[in-house]
Amino acid sequence: MRLKINGQWREVAAVETLGALLDQLQVSHQAIGVLRNGEVVAREAFGRTPVAEGDELEIVRFVGGG
Repeated sequence: MRLKINGQWREVAAVETLGALLDQLQVSHQAIGVLRNGEVVAREAFGRTPVAEGDELEIVRFVGGG
């Protein structure tokens, strides 16, 4: 499956959901934000949000500081 992740095209094993993709990429579901094709995906929807060939994803990690 070919996806554009954070601006770069990548080949990944086929998955059905965003949650499964994050698991495959070893990205924790905590303290991240995801845009799928320009739309914000709520964390509670990761497991039911479909991922399709050609999707464009932005995965950002929240960092705290002072």
